[in-house]
Amino acid sequence: MKILVTGFTPFGGEKINPALETVKKLPATIAGATIEWLEVPTVFGRSACVLEEKMTALQPDAVLCIGQAGGRTGLTPERVAINQDDARIPDNEGNQPIDTFIQEEGPAAYFSTLPIKAMVASIHQIGLPASVSNTAGTYVCNHLMYQVLYLTATKFPQTRAGFLHIPFLPEQVVDKPNLASMSLTDIVRGVEAAIVAIVEYADKEDLKLVGGATH
Repeated sequence: MKILVTGFTPFGGEKINPALETVKKLPATIAGATIEWLEVPTVFGRSACVLEEKMTALQPDAVLCIGQAGGRTGLTPERVAINQDDARIPDNEGNQPIDTFIQEEGPAAYFSTLPIKAMVASIHQIGLPASVSNTAGTYVCNHLMYQVLYLTATKFPQTRAGFLHIPFLPEQVVDKPNLASMSLTDIVRGVEAAIVAIVEYADKEDLKLVGGATH
């Protein structure tokens, strides 16, 4: 089994991005699966082009995109990506699309095809906080999640895909009082646990656990 894991470049004035730092530290194999990682630019459009090129070359069985979600307290597999770019801040090339379709002919949304609840359970088993997230935002993270699911729906039907948001690193919150963070060591452990679930549930239905929210 081949799994491609992606991490974004720093954005929004940050000097580092925990997603990129995490994927660089992943082992070459997890639970028997071969792991390949890819740096993707925090840029609307171009991020998906870089990903598609790598998917074409690798033909992975699964793609796990990872992004920074400053302020979240745990690792959060995303349930859904919506067909909308609405950028609160410009991307790393100055693009700031507002109320723009990601794919003009695409559906309103795509659901993750990864076992998101099994991923949460696997992360819990190693003693780290995790929960299902029902919003990937409307920035480049949601953009890339939608694009990778569009690609799997149209060009790579053998590939499962989804997105995982992770917290800030401690050094990122020194000047951000009261914001949560998690050590890089723990984030890497959590991502490894999530990948173990992806492998384990490659041919099985996801767990039926409560993962919803009231708001």
